Amino acid sequence: MRQDLPKRLLGRTGARVSILAFGAGSRFLQYDEEKGYQALNHALDLGINYVDTAYAYGNGTSEQRVGRVMKTRRKEVFLATKVLDRDAEKAMRSIEGSLQRLGTDHVDLLHVHGLEDASDLAAIESPRGVLRLLYKLRDQKVARAIGITSHSDPAVLARALDRHDFDCTQMALNGALAGMASGGPRSQGEMSFQTVALPAARRKAIGVIAMKVFAQGQLVGAAAPEMLLRYSLSLPVATAVAGMPTPEQIEANVEVARNFKPLSSTEMDDFSEHLSAGYKAALDHFFRHHTDA
Repeated sequence: MRQDLPKRLLGRTGARVSILAFGAGSRFLQYDEEKGYQALNHALDLGINYVDTAYAYGNGTSEQRVGRVMKTRRKEVFLATKVLDRDAEKAMRSIEGSLQRLGTDHVDLLHVHGLEDASDLAAIESPRGVLRLLYKLRDQKVARAIGITSHSDPAVLARALDRHDFDCTQMALNGALAGMASGGPRSQGEMSFQTVALPAARRKAIGVIAMKVFAQGQLVGAAAPEMLLRYSLSLPVATAVAGMPTPEQIEANVEVARNFKPLSSTEMDDFSEHLSAGYKAALDHFFRHHTDA
């Protein structure tokens, strides 16, 4: 029997989404095909209603697997996918393929995938760039909402959010990335999505999705998984996307979400200060060069 999880409003989309989202990226693809279907169905049975996928996850394999589950459960799910192409014509072909693999005529959220730097933003914004296509697809209800994701450059993401009419954004938010490792005045290298991009999203009532909660597995062992998830969910976000490569991890994360209690500001400061001192510099470097696939 499906059990409810706490839900939050996803910005101005009007959608209420479970505070834990199922990440169908590299961790999902660690399952063999049949067990992957079972894992996603199990997550939905436990009350998760947000599924995050992309063509880049296994060159369509993730979308294909998700699409098989959507044949019987599409109405239960807030479905998000992403487009990596910056050229509008190429992006349209990619999106058509995504819809076919997902077995649907629309997605609830379509993101520009993996904003990197200022030159990348310029390509997205160009007259033949993908941004204008996303506006068109939103008008046509092919995508009910549009967004942009980044784990590379908080300042560039904030610029994109300030300039353009996005409904949602997905960004790297975890305790290790939040703090200032040196303890001194914030330098360019010490900026974080939490301090730079998250306020930009909030100014425009853009729905925020947290990702990289466990830093692509690099914080496992450095802090309790429950605390890592609670930290990200204590921020002003609608949901946190997590890759969960075992049924036990699905159940453990659902349990944290079901019984979620926000950390106090003191607890958050202490937690992020401790983690960032040992991990922020390395994670900043890792995510600048990390391919989200």
